[in-house]
Amino acid sequence: MQTYKKIITTILVLLVISGCAPVNEVNIYTSRHYDVDDILYAEFTKKTGIKVNIISGSGGALMERLKAEGVNSPGDVFFTVDAGNLANFQKEGFLQSITSENIKNIVPIELRGKNDEWVAIAKRARVIFYNPESVSNEEIANINYEDLAKPRWKNRVVVRSSSNMYNQSLVASLISNLGEENTETWAKGLVDNFARKPQGNDRAQLMAVANGQADIAIANTYYLGIMLSGKGGTEQQVAAAKLRIAFPNQTNRGAHVNISGGGILKHSPNKENAEKFLEFLLTEGAQSHIVNNTFEYPILETVEPHELIAGFGTFNMDKTSVADFGEYNPAAVKLMDRAGWK
Repeated sequence: MQTYKKIITTILVLLVISGCAPVNEVNIYTSRHYDVDDILYAEFTKKTGIKVNIISGSGGALMERLKAEGVNSPGDVFFTVDAGNLANFQKEGFLQSITSENIKNIVPIELRGKNDEWVAIAKRARVIFYNPESVSNEEIANINYEDLAKPRWKNRVVVRSSSNMYNQSLVASLISNLGEENTETWAKGLVDNFARKPQGNDRAQLMAVANGQADIAIANTYYLGIMLSGKGGTEQQVAAAKLRIAFPNQTNRGAHVNISGGGILKHSPNKENAEKFLEFLLTEGAQSHIVNNTFEYPILETVEPHELIAGFGTFNMDKTSVADFGEYNPAAVKLMDRAGWK
């Protein structure tokens, strides 16, 4: 017994000397660009004692890194925006099924990836924005996404480029609901109604509508929250105050909803900590932090959206599975190209 204890002690000493001693940590690979996420990481460490290590970069760069690291990757969690990005990582075989029943009980099945390999952490609606000075109540009442392809919107619509994943996921959701042929017809009509060639981010589209360069913009709701809060500067704040939101398809399937989300990486050396991290993001405290700083919608029904977003009212959300956004992404990209959506 004494000899056995000496052997164990020696092994532990060697591990410490070699720098390989067990560490209570979780390694987050993230393409999110919110500085306020640092507060979440610090709070997670405070509550659990688990150290958070952040590896940030674009989705493409992180994907190449994971390919290079292979089975030796230290990555535990992939944390990002848009279901399409999560689906791409799943297609590459970088994720594994989440086993936490707590997570699956909180997140509805339509907000999870196939085989529960990724889940939503927050929701973001991609809807219609307009200036009431140039769009009448009659024009905007009960509007659907499909209506934006109609002749009455000729030269009145702005939206960012087809290379943007948010737009690709919107089109993928339409393919899921309307079929590819009908969606392509819609996309061609939408392109014909562009007020200008796609340029800039979502905020650029909202600025164009506020400044009278277009009447309608398709964008994510949280951008308006950022602008109204003053985080984008006074010019954007003044412009945002001119705008209103129309939630499309309220008499049928509901407005398109995408997500921010996360999944556990395939070779995670700290899977238990990875699941604890995802569970933490779905607590009331973390959800409140997210919605009050990124202006997204919460997953938890017990948490209210930020007051600037809540002020636009409640709406019916499209329950199309976010997993469809990844499944139909290749078809969406090709369709948008054929439609001339640059």
